[in-house]
Amino acid sequence: MSPAAGAPSTGYASIFVQEDVSTAEVDRLEAVHAPLADGVRALVEATIQTCVDEDEVRAVRAEVDALVARLRARRTDGPAGVHYNAEGRTWSWGNAVVGERNAIAPPLRVVRDPDDSVHADVVLGVQYEGPPGMVHGGVGALLLDHVMGVAASARKRVTFTGTLTMRYVRATPLGPVRVEARIDREEGRKVFVVATLADPDGVTVEAEGVFIVPSWAV
Repeated sequence: MSPAAGAPSTGYASIFVQEDVSTAEVDRLEAVHAPLADGVRALVEATIQTCVDEDEVRAVRAEVDALVARLRARRTDGPAGVHYNAEGRTWSWGNAVVGERNAIAPPLRVVRDPDDSVHADVVLGVQYEGPPGMVHGGVGALLLDHVMGVAASARKRVTFTGTLTMRYVRATPLGPVRVEARIDREEGRKVFVVATLADPDGVTVEAEGVFIVPSWAV
């Protein structure tokens, strides 16, 4: 079933969009735009950490404004959405966690394991800080929510977060982290998922979530 099959007129049909674009072309475009997002991500980190003088800050700001104007010369409006082609290749370049064009995204690379559990490794830098030297609790929730949603989809369906409960075992230091998630059980259209966020020393956040398969996707 395609992601938009049976989608209601509440906006989901416009978010899940089938494109007549080959996988090779999607890969090519991704290879062009992902490095731009990487550069902007590095700019965000440099903006936080810079100690250059005020005149240099103003000069860089002028250059950034000029670059923004160039990129805005031709653009789309509205949400980036989720796109897919006839070959089953999907892309969601604006996603806040995995979007290849989104410099806010870490970005996460989610790996599905043979048993259909999933995991992702990522290094979280200063732009994700909450308490000094630690990952913001909301960022941890963001990563967990996304990876748990991937687990709940089980390769074959659309799911949306119903509830998400977390227990912060201890603060998560900035640096390398791993997110792991798996389906615990299913009851009708409800998919129960358990997950953890961990640093090299062990688990820092435990999570449980209920993900709902919408009626139009059944």
